[in-house]
Amino acid sequence: MEDQILVVDDEKLICSIFAKRLEKEGYSCITALNGREALDYFYKGMPSLIISDVKMPQMDGMELLRRVKALDPKMKVIIMTSYPEIDLALEAMRIGAFDFMIKPVELDLVILNVKKALERKKIEEEIELYHHELERLVTERTAKLQEAYQVLKRTHLDSVTALVGAIEAKDPSTRGHSDRVRQMCIKMGAHLGFDEARIGSLEYGALLHDIGKIGIKDEVLGKQSSLSPEENQTIQEHPLIGVKILEGVDIFRDKIPMIRHHHEHFDGKGYPDGLMGEAIPVEARILAVVDAFDSMISGRLYREKMPLEAALLELQKDKGKKFDPRVLEVFFQEKVYSCCS
Repeated sequence: MEDQILVVDDEKLICSIFAKRLEKEGYSCITALNGREALDYFYKGMPSLIISDVKMPQMDGMELLRRVKALDPKMKVIIMTSYPEIDLALEAMRIGAFDFMIKPVELDLVILNVKKALERKKIEEEIELYHHELERLVTERTAKLQEAYQVLKRTHLDSVTALVGAIEAKDPSTRGHSDRVRQMCIKMGAHLGFDEARIGSLEYGALLHDIGKIGIKDEVLGKQSSLSPEENQTIQEHPLIGVKILEGVDIFRDKIPMIRHHHEHFDGKGYPDGLMGEAIPVEARILAVVDAFDSMISGRLYREKMPLEAALLELQKDKGKKFDPRVLEVFFQEKVYSCCS
């Protein structure tokens, strides 16, 4: 499709001369005697380029330039005038004119400027098409990567769930404990404003928090009476055993701090490192509340399960001692426990 040039000048002779020369170069031409008439042509069909005089009746070239650029910032407009004022030229370029020519204009120069303007327009259109295509490809590739990531995540999650099942098989009273802890931790992370990646990390940490129990003797885990001090000490080793198991697996390395420290107490009297307050990773502080709550309401071989109200009261009593008050407040306020109680 040939390029169409709109020539705007209140002198019919100039319009005719320009049109004949442009048509000789293979361009299609429309002529208008003022800005208002040119604007009507512009509305009816978008020309490839506008060449406009400045001084014209009804609507001058500067006003035409303003209106055209407001409607289509990409439109190429060449301004020409018999009054070579530097301020006028600067204003035209500021508004968005492609070029500014002084009358009388040599037709060869007009043709040169038209070719330059149309070449620039073609390049800009090609760049825009390239960007659109690039955006489409990026969107398409991102969707595929997201799909692959979700499959990979699901595979990892299935593997971890199977591993957790093996741990819980050693102690039937804990069956489903890690999954319930996972669900509550996800809700806690959301209410605390964690992003998707951090919630995902918290989810894995919740599932794996008791993985160290796989290294505890069955007779200790399965004991139906209260644990002796020595047995209690053995049980307290499970966070460190969990760290040993996971530290060689790259994808689980960032979950180690929450697994190591989920039995730390806010007042510093927990284990294994006796960390206190904000020194305990927030994920571990979340795990501490959720893990303790589920242990109470689901019971253990050596302890009857508690009613919901009693378990919540027990958590409240340890506010600021075992548990971070802020984390506990969110747990209560958002009724996080309702999904698993």
